[in-house]
Amino acid sequence: MASIYQSGLTNLPMGELQKLVHQVGQTPMQALHLSVAGKTHTVHLKLEGYNPTGSMKDRTGYSLIQHLEDRGLLSEGSTIIESTSGNLGVALAFQCKARGYRFIAVIDPKTTEENIAKMEALDASIEMVYEPDTSGGFLLSRLARVQELCSQHQNYTWTDQYSSSANPHIHYSCTGPEVYQQMDEQVDAVFVPVSTGGTLSGIGRFFREVSPATRIIGVDAHGSVIFGTPPAPRKLTGIGSSRRSHFISADLYDSHMLVHDEEAFAFCRELYRATDIHVGGSSGASLAACVRYLASHPEDTRVACVCADSGRNYASSIYNDAWLQQHNITLTAEHLGPLESIAKAN
Repeated sequence: MASIYQSGLTNLPMGELQKLVHQVGQTPMQALHLSVAGKTHTVHLKLEGYNPTGSMKDRTGYSLIQHLEDRGLLSEGSTIIESTSGNLGVALAFQCKARGYRFIAVIDPKTTEENIAKMEALDASIEMVYEPDTSGGFLLSRLARVQELCSQHQNYTWTDQYSSSANPHIHYSCTGPEVYQQMDEQVDAVFVPVSTGGTLSGIGRFFREVSPATRIIGVDAHGSVIFGTPPAPRKLTGIGSSRRSHFISADLYDSHMLVHDEEAFAFCRELYRATDIHVGGSSGASLAACVRYLASHPEDTRVACVCADSGRNYASSIYNDAWLQQHNITLTAEHLGPLESIAKAN
C-alpha cells in the first residue's frame, strides 16, 4: 500500500491524496520469535504503520468522516473539529484535505513534533490546550476546548471519536476480520492498546462472534483511568485516557494489563535494535503486556499484538536519548521483564 508516511506528506499532490482516501486497512502482519522465560513463542505484530498516514487512526478517521457524509451532515467547505493526542489528527487532516473540508485539531503539549508538522502540512489549524485536567492528563481539557469552540461557531462539526458508533464499527468490520484471516482463523490471544476504546470494542465484538475462545486483552497505561485504576501523570501518548470509555463493556474483553512508560519505551527500543521494526509507544506497551502474559501462559502459541503506529512519530521522544534524560527516564534490562530475546521469524 502507498503510504503518505513513507513517501512524505508534502510530496503528494491533491490527486494522489484523493486516491488514498479509501485505501485504509489491509496492513501486514509480521511474525516474531520471542524467547520468554526459557520458551520460544511466535507472536504476530499487526503493523498499522502501513496505513496511508502511518497509524491505525486512518481507519478511525475514514470511518468518522464517511459516517458524517453518509448522514448528509457535511458539505463542501465544512469545518470539522476533533480533540486528538496526535495520530487521529493527522488522519482527519488527510481525509479533510482530500475531501475538501477544513480541519481544526485540538491538541496538547504531549503531541509529538512529528504529528504537529504533519497536521500543519495537511493544512490543519492547531488549537493547543496547555492546562492539564484533574486526572493529570489533557483529554478533559481538550474536550472542554472543543465544546467552547463549537458553541462559538455553530457551523463546526465535531467528529466525536469518543462516542460515535463509527469508531468501533470500523474495527469490528475491518481490523478484527483482518487479524483473524491473517492468523489463519486460529488465534489464542489478541493484545489491543486502548485509548477511546473503539479498537478494543470493535475487535472484541468481532472475535466474540467468530472465535469466542480467543482471549481479548486490553492494554492500558499506568495512570489511565479507563479500567477504573487511579489517575496519574504519564508520558505515553496514543494510549490511556483521563476518563472511562463510552464503548467498552466487560463482555467484550477477557482481561486488561497496565504498562509503565519505561516498559513501553524499553520494548520499542529493543524491538528496533533487534529487528529494525519501528513502532510507537502504545505498540511497545502491547508487546510488553504480551511478554508478561506469555510468561504465565506458555501454552498459547497463536498470539497477535496490535501495533497502532510507526516509531517514526517518536524520533524526537521515545527514540531520543536527550528526551529521555530531560524527563528523568532511565531504561534498563529490568524493564524488559521475562523477555530474553526477539528476532524476526521470516
